[in-house]
Order: sequence, then structure tokens, then C-alpha cells
Amino acid sequence: MTGTTDTISTRAPAIARPVDVLLLGGEVVDGTGAPRRRADVAIADGRIVAIGDLADRAAERRIDVSGHVVTPGFIDMHAHSDLPLLTDPDHLAKVAQGVTTEVLGQDGLSYAPVDDATLAQVRRQIAGWNGNPADLDLSWRTVGGYLDRLDRDGIAVNAVYLVPQGTLRLLVVGADDRPATPAEIEEMCAVLARSMREGAAGMSSGLTYPPGMYADTAELAALLRVVAEHGGYYSPHTRSYGRGALDAYAEMIDLARATGCPVHLTHATMNFEENVGRAGELLALVDAALDEGLDITLDSYPYLPGSTTLAALLPSWSASGGPEELLARLADPEARERIRHDVEVAGTDGCHGLTVDWATIQVSGVTDPGLTDTVGRTIAELAREQGGSGTDVFLDLLVRDQLATTILQHVGHEENVRLVMRHRAHLAGSDGILVGDRPHPRAWGTFPRYLARYSRELGLLGLEECVEHLTSRAARRLRLVDRGVVRVGAIADLVVLDPDRVRDTATFEQPRSVPEGIPYVFVGGVAAIDDGRRTGSRSGRALRRDATGDVVG
Repeated sequence: MTGTTDTISTRAPAIARPVDVLLLGGEVVDGTGAPRRRADVAIADGRIVAIGDLADRAAERRIDVSGHVVTPGFIDMHAHSDLPLLTDPDHLAKVAQGVTTEVLGQDGLSYAPVDDATLAQVRRQIAGWNGNPADLDLSWRTVGGYLDRLDRDGIAVNAVYLVPQGTLRLLVVGADDRPATPAEIEEMCAVLARSMREGAAGMSSGLTYPPGMYADTAELAALLRVVAEHGGYYSPHTRSYGRGALDAYAEMIDLARATGCPVHLTHATMNFEENVGRAGELLALVDAALDEGLDITLDSYPYLPGSTTLAALLPSWSASGGPEELLARLADPEARERIRHDVEVAGTDGCHGLTVDWATIQVSGVTDPGLTDTVGRTIAELAREQGGSGTDVFLDLLVRDQLATTILQHVGHEENVRLVMRHRAHLAGSDGILVGDRPHPRAWGTFPRYLARYSRELGLLGLEECVEHLTSRAARRLRLVDRGVVRVGAIADLVVLDPDRVRDTATFEQPRSVPEGIPYVFVGGVAAIDDGRRTGSRSGRALRRDATGDVVG
């Protein structure tokens, strides 16, 4: 030996301090698609610190999870919890089904960045998505301020935020149906860039919702270049999911090609009768883009009906100028007849280029207590009962409920749903609305439904593949650091589930029903569901994009 001295230590070997939690006796499904394996999992200081045979490891708490699998926490790529995370800190709908991270700011409309006037209009326009609580502190005005507000008192699950393009347009351009000027586009790009620096992961659009739908492709391209420069991605609700759906998807893929911005096609499906059996055409577009080298992903929910606001069915021209001008048009006989013609004869862009079939439109929530008897009824049923037309019921309901009515829209097709969920670029998003009298059960059941119906019962996805869709694929899209996988060093966002028993129990009649077979959920190493019971923990965090484009927190 050269330059060294052998020594023999007489110091007693260090004894590792006990870990916080040991999950013993289960199998690990790690989120990568790899086969499950028998292994214990140790959690300390919010992270996974060991995986393997750990029966002799000291622990503050030992939990026997024999007969269960340990998976990464599920990532909801499309959530409408922007206010419910604050108004309902328990957040049982998502925590109970194993969701540990949600992506907010969806469909181009949310609560930052805003000024006072913009916030007031947004609150009114999407009351059906998030409620409009009078006593909630909404003092933030920026994306950074909103994320700080989420962190102030703690939240049940982690949250990622997308800059809503419709809100951005409302802030800079206003509510009018007109092209943005070059100066306005420049200002929107500046606000978007600032919002990205404050931690947003990307941008969303709602291109069948005013005022975002008034943007042309060139305006969107300018914004997407900013998103791409900051390492983010674009999540569009496209211009149509009915007539013209393929053209709408093609527009988004062309934007990815022109701007270099990754595109995530949210709640991707092919709805309405004219699209029965046509999901393969959508997936062919996606496959061609992927083979070309474009960065494209998509998400879906495992149900047939969609859900939105009743006002979304209106033609876009009628909503120009904002809610007050829309209500004035609904009260004007000439404008009302023009709306009637579009809804019944010509088709509306709000209804994806189609005329409205009132038998498919079911009221799911109202704000006027005098309208509660309409909940659960289709517009066609109400029309027969009242002896009028579906369009009259529709227009009267909008006025009486001040545009806040929510609906289920029964326009999906099982063959399309199954084909989309098996695609190589597929992720999961609930699109869950948590408010209202009888919301869509996807808000409470999406993730266990994937595991129960489509994995265990139908065998469309093996358990390992299904978990990959719900976890690591989404983490890669979001550029989440140390989440979406079960590995040493990763943050301990974890789910313990019984693969033979896990199932959704939420139904269209009883939508607020917790799933079965998920006894433990950990968010940042803290038990949020403990032996099947909600603990009240608020260990979630606002996850922010950093200067490299990664999302951390």
C-alpha cells in the first residue's frame, strides 16, 4: 500500500434509527410496467428509503399489507378541484380513490392570473364546476399567489397548475368574440411567461368555451411558443368532440409541430352518433405524430357520459361580451329565436357542431333551490312534463339558474372508450366535478374503475400496465421529480390496494360513494387514508415548475 494507513475501528457500529412506516408483506407494482414483486417498503421523512426484505427493520409503525399491492399514488391529469381543495380540505372524493396529485387550471378557465373584474366573471362562469363560495378568501391575483394560497394551510393532495388560456384572454382581450390584436397577443404572452416562471406546468384551453374559443390558431401558436420555451406542455379541450372532431385534433397536432410544444389531448374521445367506432382514426393521427417525433399524449375517463355546464351548449356568438350580455340575449325575442335555430337546426359550436338531442342532456346540478326537482331529469323529460319544447326548457332553465346549471351529456361509446385507454400514449384524467346535487360519478370512481372493470374484470389492461397508465406515464408528462414510481429515494406518494377487491361504488344515482379495497393512501409519507378511514391530513403541496422545466415541490 502507498500513502495509506490501515486502522481498526473500535467504535460500535451505528444503529439505523427507526423508519416512520414499514409496509410489510405486500407486493410492489412500481408504476413502470415491470412485473409485481414481493417486497416490503420503508418510509422515512416523506420518502421511500428501502424496498426489499425489511422484516427486521426497526419502525415507528409496522403495517401488515399481506394480500395487497403497493403502487405509486395516482395522478389525475384532468381535475376540477381548483376551489374544492380549499373549501373541502378533507377532499375525500380524490383521496379515497388513491389520487395523490391533481392537475388544475383545466379547460381554459380558472382563477389565476386575474384582475378583480376577470375574477368576478370567471367565478360566475364556472360556478357549476367549482361552486362560487361567498366566504372564501380569493385575494390572490397571480398564479404564484394561487399556489401560495394552496400551500398556506396545506391541501389534501398535491396540485399542479396550468395557465388557463380563456382566463388569460379574458384578462387581456376581454369577453368579446373578436381576434386579438398584435399588442394584446404580446401582452398575453408576457403574462403567460410570468405565470410559467411562478410555477405553472403549462397551459390549458377550452376551445368550445368562451372566451378561449375565440382565439384562432395563430394566437394559440404564439402562446404555445412561450409554453415550450419554459419547458411546459399544452392541454387543450379541442374545438370539437363531435362533428369535426378529427379536424380539431389535427389542429392541435399541427400546433405541436409548428411550435415544438408538447401537447396533451385531454378527455380524448370520439363522441356522438357520427363518431361511433371512429376512435381508431384519432389514434392513427396520434400514432403518425409520435412516429414523426412529436410529443403527444392523451387522457380519458372510463365512463360514457360527459359532464359540463348547460350554458356550454349555446352557440359561441351568444356568449360574446360575458354573462350579462348573454342573459340579455336570452331575454331578447329576436336573439332567442336565433339561438333556437342554431340549437335545433344549424348546430352549435358549443355542442360540437351538432344540433342538441335533449334526450341526452340530464340535469346534474342547480344553484337555485327552486329547481332541485329538475336534477336527474333529462331536458326531454322536463319538456314532456311541461308541454313545451326542449329548447324552451333549456333557455328558461339557463335564465332561472343564472347560467350555473350543470349537466351530464350521454353521448359516449364503449368501443371508443376501450380503444383509447389501451393506447401507448394514454394517461388517466377524471374530469371530475365535485360540486352540484348529483355530479358525475367519475369524480369519485375513475381510478378504482380502471382497476376493477377494465383491468380485473375485462382484462383490457394488466394490473401492472394499468397502474403505469395511472402513475409514471403521467409523471413523465408533467416532468414530476421523484413521483409516479415506487423506488428508493422517491417521495412516498403511495397507495395500498387489494387487487381482488378494489372497485368503484359511485353511481349516477349515488355519485358520492367511496371505493372499496383501498385501505391506505400516503401523501408525502403521511397517511391520508388509514385502515380505510380519512385522517384529515393536509400533507399535499403545490408542485411548481422550476427553471429547468421540471415540476418539483
